[in-house]
Amino acid sequence: MNSAMQCSWKAVILLALLSIAIQYTAIRTFTAKPFQMCPVTASNPLNCGMLWQDAVDSSFDQRICDDFLYFTSNVSRKTHVLILATTRSGSSFVGQLFNQHQDVFYLFEPLYHVQTTLLPRLSHSRTAGDTRVMLGASRDLLRSLYDCDLYFLESYIKPQPANHSTDKLFRRGASKALCSLPVCDAFSPGELNIDEGECVRRCGGLNMTLASDTCRERRHVAIKTVRIPEVSDLRALVEDPRLNLKVIQLVRDPRGILASRIETFRDTYRLWRIWRATGRRPYNLDLTQLTMVCEDFLGSVTTGLSRPPWLKGRYMLVRYEDLARNPLQKTKEIYEYLGLIMDKNVGEWIQNNTRGSNDLSAKHKYGTVRDSAANAESWRLKLSYDMVDYTQTVCQQVLQELGYKTVSSPEELKNLSLTLIEDKTFLPFL
Repeated sequence: MNSAMQCSWKAVILLALLSIAIQYTAIRTFTAKPFQMCPVTASNPLNCGMLWQDAVDSSFDQRICDDFLYFTSNVSRKTHVLILATTRSGSSFVGQLFNQHQDVFYLFEPLYHVQTTLLPRLSHSRTAGDTRVMLGASRDLLRSLYDCDLYFLESYIKPQPANHSTDKLFRRGASKALCSLPVCDAFSPGELNIDEGECVRRCGGLNMTLASDTCRERRHVAIKTVRIPEVSDLRALVEDPRLNLKVIQLVRDPRGILASRIETFRDTYRLWRIWRATGRRPYNLDLTQLTMVCEDFLGSVTTGLSRPPWLKGRYMLVRYEDLARNPLQKTKEIYEYLGLIMDKNVGEWIQNNTRGSNDLSAKHKYGTVRDSAANAESWRLKLSYDMVDYTQTVCQQVLQELGYKTVSSPEELKNLSLTLIEDKTFLPFL
């Protein structure tokens, strides 16, 4: 009996040692080859049947490989682009630089649905509690969308989609992928410039299943948002190993943003229009509509330009004015930073949409057809000197940081031969 017990203990010890050896080998495999979970071959790019073939001569559960399939494919295949901007900063234009690319699945402001669901009465003024609620939900949604899980978005669409179909997706027509095959069969493959309104009218309800499938088939995913205040709010996503997130922060002269908002959001900025018309600043003017822009810009740009390790290879600062004055060259720089090839559709779209037009679409407040170079400093003809002087006072630090010159007289303001944009280079953090 003692002999039997002794053999039993020996067997237990041997099994324990064997288990430790296997675990050690597995750990070494993980650390030495973190992205070799499923060996890649030319004939089978994701060969899950050969998991750890060289490391452990035993059959592991196939699900172990499946758990890492998304991670592996993202590292080797997809680039996730986030255009971080504020309202009326030129973000729709920048979004089109990706929307026109045949390998990019582009979404226009999906976080709009988070805002309208969680904070339906949100104004430009926000509380700390509002911000926390929005950011938490926004990060979760962005993570799901980059995973091409559009079903997650349905929770925020009102009324909730039935059978994964909806006609309530915000600005659905701003995404070419959602207006073309296989998501929509109303247009022929040769129709490159599909009008946003025509897309919504002719495509009917959006099939979220087809949209998700199309997203998975595209090599990259790009999302535009004006609903994330600062780049530091994205740290959890930037550091998420399941994503390959790269941030393009778009900034614009706050004076230009203010002028554009006054023209676009006439009710919200009514008191600013009264100031411009009468020369007297209303006592109840909501100054946070301006100061918040400068505070967010300053906080975000300070973080980005300080080059923290977590942003290495993940951050590029782009001034709208640089893009407007030299759109083709700047777009090439953006694509180079992302490590992507700029296809001919993007170049053709730039040529057709940056030369100015008398067409009505060029005058639409949410349109992207512009005489881009002339538009860069057109705000100087739309704001009074008092408004400009006040903006320069409250936004002095960010104007200096971003290379925007100030004016000291009404005459200097209206002298368009004198540019207010410094030649300042912002290199990507590689």
